[in-house]
Amino acid sequence: MSRARVIPAVDLLLGHPEVQALTARHGAGPVRDALDAAIQGLRTALLAGDARDIVDRTDAEAALLARIAIAFATRRRAALQPVINATGVIIHTNLGRAPLGSGALAAMREVAAGYCTLEFDLASGQRGSRHALLDRSLREATGADSGLVTNNTAAAMTVALAALAAGREVIISRGELVEIGGGFRVPDILRMSGAVLREVGTTNRTRVADYAAAVSPRTGAILRVHPSNFRMAGFTDRPGLGDLAAMARRLEVPLLEDQGSGWLGLDLFDADAFPAETRALLADEPAVRASVRQGADVVGFSGDKLLGGPQCGILVGRQDLLDRIRAHPLMRAVRADKLTYAALDATLQAFTQGRAMSDVPVVRMLAEPAEAIEARATRLHDRLRDDHADVRLEGGWSTIGGGSAPGSAVATTLVSVGTDAADRLLARMRDGTPPVIARIVDDRVCADLRTVDPASDQVLADALTMALALR
Repeated sequence: MSRARVIPAVDLLLGHPEVQALTARHGAGPVRDALDAAIQGLRTALLAGDARDIVDRTDAEAALLARIAIAFATRRRAALQPVINATGVIIHTNLGRAPLGSGALAAMREVAAGYCTLEFDLASGQRGSRHALLDRSLREATGADSGLVTNNTAAAMTVALAALAAGREVIISRGELVEIGGGFRVPDILRMSGAVLREVGTTNRTRVADYAAAVSPRTGAILRVHPSNFRMAGFTDRPGLGDLAAMARRLEVPLLEDQGSGWLGLDLFDADAFPAETRALLADEPAVRASVRQGADVVGFSGDKLLGGPQCGILVGRQDLLDRIRAHPLMRAVRADKLTYAALDATLQAFTQGRAMSDVPVVRMLAEPAEAIEARATRLHDRLRDDHADVRLEGGWSTIGGGSAPGSAVATTLVSVGTDAADRLLARMRDGTPPVIARIVDDRVCADLRTVDPASDQVLADALTMALALR
């Protein structure tokens, strides 16, 4: 006999008090659709030999009622839901990139609850400019003459090129004509700004002389782009930023750098702030402060990557060039809002005041020693082992992600769960409250606690225990 015969008739289910209550709130049509979907899902599971806990019609009725209740509860969820990131990818673009620190969140709440001085000068009582709000904080954090904020880095580079090089040539190495994600490519940004692309060098080798030879009266700027989401190795050559800047100054051409990650630099931290392998990774990552010191005239970077702040695009550099960019009409189209300014200011101050290690979650994750993660993973392992036999600890690797430090790998300890259907376990974890996002390694579901707030360790344990129980 087919196990699906335990499913009750639709008419009987529609007459159930719980279903009638849902009908009164949501309407007959949506409830019937949800019920049909629940029945089809349960029938498929039963015929596949799953849902072993359902043995009679009473069990099936309870399961269906639970499924449609969950379906309507899901409809009431906010479009954006908080999740636990157990993937080990620190800057996870799909999960919102950098989580904000407590100082940034407090600053956002304070300005969001009422009015603020977004475009008002308290001293004069007259209208102010949001584009000058963080000038001092950005100067202190980067060492540049001036700074401004836009809504993302692509916008920042577009308005910078439009203000400084529209209708003129922008010289760029062929090896830096990269795609930055979401299908957006550097040549497209150049065209949108009104600048004319002038390629030099080859894909793997470009020298200072190639840039210099291309400079002409038509040149508006030289653009250097950090290849943030890939590495090129082997027979390659790329000029140092200092050498390129010296040539640009000699020929009186502005040098713009799309630095990308927003990493400010190791010089803001104590020598022992990071484990050795993490420090080595960060030492290889181009730093905003170093770019300014080496002579880049304008440096663009992201706020929500290694800076650990809100999504935004930041420009710092020479005062005269930043003034020209501020005055460009596109600035109104790409301006950031008050919450971004509040969160970014608090994040920058955490760095300049020596509090980033405790106040910026991305920095905390990078700095957490492998031993500390192993201890947390052991506690989670021991909790899960009480209910699930096939749980073990395994060595693994976390990564920075978000187009920052390509190829990065930081040692970690994974909590690895064996299951005959890893995809289904991941789905149950995503269906939980809160959803847990993990990854599969060698057909086992693995959780990396490096990207989990230690305050959420117990929540993660409860969520995993629940997902494992729903077999």
